[in-house]
Amino acid sequence: MESSSTELYYVFLKRDPEYERLKEIRVEEILDKLNVYVGQIKKGEEELDRYLEKRHEEILESNLEPGSYKRTVSLVVVHGFGVEITKHQAEVLRSADGVYTVEKNEEIKLVSS
Repeated sequence: MESSSTELYYVFLKRDPEYERLKEIRVEEILDKLNVYVGQIKKGEEELDRYLEKRHEEILESNLEPGSYKRTVSLVVVHGFGVEITKHQAEVLRSADGVYTVEKNEEIKLVSS
């Protein structure tokens, strides 16, 4: 019987041209922020955030039952997101279209010398 307890997994997506385009715009805006109107920077950030939220929800909705997961964070730098799901749901997402890999969150304890 499958366990219904959920844990945090990170889902990393395959290369996506639209993500790359929006990320490049965001990087350019940040680098040029001294010369660019602040509202335009915010617009680029908001556009990328909306795209990521939509794309990540599309993947989850097309592969998992509604209400069976909780997306916790969208990651910009590595194009992925965090989601609270079961081990079985992680296996389902591993074979989903557009997904590169799914990794369980692991805490690492630092040992001082």
